[in-house]
Amino acid sequence: MKKFLIIWFGQLISIIGSGMTAFALGVWIYQQTGQATPFALTVLFSSLPRILLSPFAGSLADRWNRRWMMILADTGSALTTLLILILLNKGELQIWEIYIVATLSSVFSAFQEPAYTASITMLVPKKDLARASGMVQMSQALEIIIAPLLAGILFSIIGLNGIIAIDFSTFFFAIGALFLIKIPQPKLEAGVKGGHKGIVWRDAVFGWNYLRARAGLFGILIFFALVNFLLNFAFVLYIPMILAFTTAEVLGIVQMVSGSGMLGGSMLISAWGGPKRKRINAVIGFIALGGLGLLLAGLRASAISIGLGLFLLMFTVPLASAPSQAIFQTKVATDVQGRVFAIRSMIARSAMPLAYLIAGPLADRIFNPLLEEGGGLANTFIGDIIGVGAGRGIGLIFVISGTILLLASMIAFADPHIRNVEAELPDVIPEKPDEEPVSQPSEA
Repeated sequence: MKKFLIIWFGQLISIIGSGMTAFALGVWIYQQTGQATPFALTVLFSSLPRILLSPFAGSLADRWNRRWMMILADTGSALTTLLILILLNKGELQIWEIYIVATLSSVFSAFQEPAYTASITMLVPKKDLARASGMVQMSQALEIIIAPLLAGILFSIIGLNGIIAIDFSTFFFAIGALFLIKIPQPKLEAGVKGGHKGIVWRDAVFGWNYLRARAGLFGILIFFALVNFLLNFAFVLYIPMILAFTTAEVLGIVQMVSGSGMLGGSMLISAWGGPKRKRINAVIGFIALGGLGLLLAGLRASAISIGLGLFLLMFTVPLASAPSQAIFQTKVATDVQGRVFAIRSMIARSAMPLAYLIAGPLADRIFNPLLEEGGGLANTFIGDIIGVGAGRGIGLIFVISGTILLLASMIAFADPHIRNVEAELPDVIPEKPDEEPVSQPSEA
């Protein structure tokens, strides 16, 4: 785990720096516009390029040196941060330029992610894969907790300029860590390095066919696509749902509580390592538990119930995703993981942009009016349970999404290919932690 820990720590510092910039830019955008739409558009521009470029990035992750791919991607992200700082110092930063920078950052993230994910398999023993995935989730949880706290304190002291300068400096930790270690490269099958077999679109087709031929893995992906849609459809609205009845200070507390849930789940899976057998049961079970949290968060206009629901939801995220990641890492051949994981990421996230696009209009035009005073559902049992007033329509969205998530978990468990995926597919890496899973390392 030593080499992985070096990379993980460097990425953690960089992620926290990026989270500080994201928080501070959010404050700046609200100060400039006073509207919610720019937030949703920023999220969309931050996610769409990563989804669209996944096949191309995955192909390169199998062909290029993964360490250098990560170094170049982190360098590109650092330069986009520097670009924001330059524009801000000149007093020329505009909202539309934030969208461009978010798009560029998403492009670099698209190349960094498959290289990072595939590298973990090459560095970490099989028995520790779920633990390593938990640590990756832990870094995201720490970002949720630490970044807003630091940015909120520093914003009034050094301003947006100072925070972005700190973010730029954190990239040196990520890049420096990668220069300290070597990442083993798997041997490519004959003909993959070049020639007509090296066309990227054929790699995308290969990744699709590889997963399509394995019904259990493909079923998990379809399940996760639905999960991601439901979670993001509701979660993107939790800020206006909370601010509809309380203050920004309470919102900050709820955010920290939800981040603490993710941190707790990450620490648990990192220490525990997850189940060694029947990981799929943990994946489905914890997703169902997260559905209960989503449902609870929408039931009442109460910071306590929303905080508890989001804590439960975020607590289950690493506990479900880490075993899922371990299943794919042990069932997909190491020399094709870049291509296959890229298609996996694209399928699993394919519905997220749609969730971002429709969530706001549906909440504003349909669900919120239904549960306002005199609304179509105000005097029904739904209004009695969920409540009537501002933001309660979003609460209904949370309840519906959580309920569908519970039903989807039951359907996934009922699918024999998903339920028996670990028995149907052979492992591609050895059981012994000290046994080399691949050929000799190469820095070519």
